[in-house]
Amino acid sequence: MNELSPAKRILLVFNSATGQPGRVGDVMRRYGFGFDIRRPGEGDVLPDDLGIYHLVVVFGGPMSANEDDLCNVRAIMNWLPKVVASDAMYLGICLGAQMMARHLGAPVEPHPEGMTEIGYYPVYPTEAGRDLFPDEMMVYHWHSEGFGVPDGAELLATGPTFPHQAYHIDSRIWGIQFHPEVDDEAHERWLSNAGDKTDRPNGQGSDEQRAGRAIYDAAFGAWFERFAQKVLVRNPVSARSESSD
Repeated sequence: MNELSPAKRILLVFNSATGQPGRVGDVMRRYGFGFDIRRPGEGDVLPDDLGIYHLVVVFGGPMSANEDDLCNVRAIMNWLPKVVASDAMYLGICLGAQMMARHLGAPVEPHPEGMTEIGYYPVYPTEAGRDLFPDEMMVYHWHSEGFGVPDGAELLATGPTFPHQAYHIDSRIWGIQFHPEVDDEAHERWLSNAGDKTDRPNGQGSDEQRAGRAIYDAAFGAWFERFAQKVLVRNPVSARSESSD
């Protein structure tokens, strides 16, 4: 990492011991980025100096964003003010999006009828999200809680079960409820480690998920490639410097 300029460094924060960057990593590597990986639940310290990063990505995990008794949740929630105060971009994926929403004052709550999204479900753009999302897209989920939209944020995508699927604040803070990082290896690992959870209300079983993956994953992956190119690859620090001259 030391040979990379800040414009090419990404901080990846995982909420599990086994999480991997998957497709997110594959896409960003193709654009020349390198990674600094931290797992606060395993004792890794989150950096105070975020000026050396272009982007911070906080991934999902099996816990709730409200579980402050867990060391990873507590560490990330205490650290997010530094992210917001920095110039680094932020992408929260599932739990990472919920944590940022909670930090910004929005609730993170279960579905009022106990529903989950575990498998492939559709999302739709809001008017504000039409440049980033197609009219309908099947995406991979694994969650039982959803985020509210923080004050000052713009809702970009919605869904029939959890109406808040993606938000952003200006061009720097982004949150998505679904999992573009999940590649074939991660998908099988999740099904192996937590397949017993797929029978929750509205959840899809392993065979249904695999069938969905065969149908929907290529388009989902192509969407993330476009999203990364349009949103994540640019350098907001340079853009700010240029606009202030």
